[in-house]
Amino acid sequence: MIYVTRLNSKIFVLNPDLIEMMEETPDTVITLTGGNKFVVSEPIEVLIERIAEFRRRCRQICKVEEQSDI
Repeated sequence: MIYVTRLNSKIFVLNPDLIEMMEETPDTVITLTGGNKFVVSEPIEVLIERIAEFRRRCRQICKVEEQSDI
């Protein structure tokens, strides 16, 4: 999950696996696979870095679990 901020400064978490598209119009609009849209204050570059960090953390957890199964 990644943290994102609505334009009213409310923070919420979003599952990046459900993101279909992001666009700047000039605000950043995130469209999920189910069609829900969220307007957030973070630029796309920041969101991409958060998603990459989320995936790195997930990969580390999977590696630890695989090693403990051996």
